[in-house]
Amino acid sequence: MTPPQVPSPAELAALRRRYRLERERRVRPDGARQYRSTDAEFGYYAADPYVDEVTEREPLRDTVDVAVIGGGFGGILTGARMRQQGLERVRIIEKGGDFGGTWYWNRYPGIHCDIESHVYLPMLDETGYVPEWKYAPGEEIRRHAVRIARKFRLYSDALFSTSVTSLTWDEESGTWIVATDRGDAFRATYVVTATGTLSEPKLPGIPGIEDFEGHTFHTSRWDYAYTGGGPDGGMTGLSRKRVGIVGTGATGVQVIPMLAEDAGHVYVFQRTPSTVDVRANCRTTAGDVGADHDGWARERRENHLRIVSGETVEQDLVADRWTMSAGLLEKLLTSFRRQGDRQDFEAAYEAADAAKMNELRARVERTVIDPDTAERLKPWYRYACKRPTFSDRYYPAFNRPDVTLVDTADTHGIERVTPQGVVVGDTTYELDCLIFATGFSVGTSGIHSGTLPVHGRGGAQLLRVWAQQGPRTLHGFTSNGFPNLIRLGTLHNAVGVNFTHILDEQAVHAAVLVAAAEAKGALIEPSRAAEDAWLATLAEDAPDHEWFHAECTPGYYNREGRGRPNGAPAYPHSAVAFHELLKHWRENSMDEILSASSGPGIEL
Repeated sequence: MTPPQVPSPAELAALRRRYRLERERRVRPDGARQYRSTDAEFGYYAADPYVDEVTEREPLRDTVDVAVIGGGFGGILTGARMRQQGLERVRIIEKGGDFGGTWYWNRYPGIHCDIESHVYLPMLDETGYVPEWKYAPGEEIRRHAVRIARKFRLYSDALFSTSVTSLTWDEESGTWIVATDRGDAFRATYVVTATGTLSEPKLPGIPGIEDFEGHTFHTSRWDYAYTGGGPDGGMTGLSRKRVGIVGTGATGVQVIPMLAEDAGHVYVFQRTPSTVDVRANCRTTAGDVGADHDGWARERRENHLRIVSGETVEQDLVADRWTMSAGLLEKLLTSFRRQGDRQDFEAAYEAADAAKMNELRARVERTVIDPDTAERLKPWYRYACKRPTFSDRYYPAFNRPDVTLVDTADTHGIERVTPQGVVVGDTTYELDCLIFATGFSVGTSGIHSGTLPVHGRGGAQLLRVWAQQGPRTLHGFTSNGFPNLIRLGTLHNAVGVNFTHILDEQAVHAAVLVAAAEAKGALIEPSRAAEDAWLATLAEDAPDHEWFHAECTPGYYNREGRGRPNGAPAYPHSAVAFHELLKHWRENSMDEILSASSGPGIEL
């Protein structure tokens, strides 16, 4: 493939001006407040459409070894790794009706992973499974989650259609009391939270949204009873319907071509166009991916992680669009090494980024026939400002006479919803159905959001302590004053584009901690000195990326244009380096957080 042509200095200056202009067209003064959660009167948007009736049961008052909150890949992998360490009573508590997490909820038409299946799907070596596609459809991924759960006997103690409402440390028994919305109050020696960071669907705060008289739903709760068909299409219920869809991110890019095939007319309401690169999906065989020896999947996964973390490898085993564009992830992932003078680095990065974005904009021009529509579909920002997307069907959908692109940048989004449709500018678009592909609230689930209160030693509440002192952890997993509580996620931890790999490494670490505590009859709890040392490590090399995000178009990466990266601070070096650090620590220093007796209360 011919490399993109590097722009001249004059062209780069013109791009900077265009990027600033396009950003200002989209920034809103209300920032993230432009969205509303799916609770109270909007709770039906988050209801489980896959369970006809929740099975009644008596509240539990028993005791388990490990309680894992969350039944997505983080929770499933934690349960599996705990089983491998010999833990017997492992209970996973999940809001949905089965395992799968985001792949349980997201079953919208066209859903696929955007990372190569053979590195995205975890525990392929352990289950003996080889994915059927280079980029697996959602149902294949969901079935694999169930496959892991069955192999490691995770159904035996699982609680589905259940939400944990509080965690309370009982000093006398040295256990956590786990309360749920179904009256449970059981005990667990260890608790692992794996609630994810993108699990609660969000809605745009558009005036009049509650007045719409047509049918409406969120893509994460797709209503096939209304549309007909399934993830592969065939939505006969939409054949004469005027369908509006709000959102053109990763979900919208997959859904819109499917709607175009089946609906009477589709109106796509776009604020900011995504980058849409080549998908080139294809069926795969074991021979294609080298699945002919033990450990093949781990080798492939490690190879992918090293490349997208900025490490050097002899060969790219995966060759997906993430590895091909690895050098442009430097601002998205804080792990890339910088060589030489910063100004030289930034100049080289800007030139490479502009070349890639020019290539992507040229793809729009080549594919979309109408010049005005093509211009509105072009992404005018740097590559790492929004999550990249991949499709070979998205742009051609806009060549259909029954698909209309409605650009809302000049009005900073949809102005209002009426009982009959959507208003943008001077035009009302009458609709039969309105679908929200507006994504998820970042970090609003679990203990980091306050929706799950956690009371540690002396009744101290985790978020209140952190509100006074800032988040305090060791490696992101454990905190002083909250013994035997282990958290998965990105807080003070590694980040990466293939998050299932990150989650598996976290699950391994959690299981090793628990096994060590069991062997010594100890509690898992870091000292404040250990936390201080870790916080100093995070601070000393933390990169300054605020300038980059401040120049980006608004989105969830930069708090809707607020200029700061979204999410909690993470480890400032590569995920590869973090995993090596954890391995060395487990081999040499793990005893520092294992205490045979109850410790003091939290120092405030």
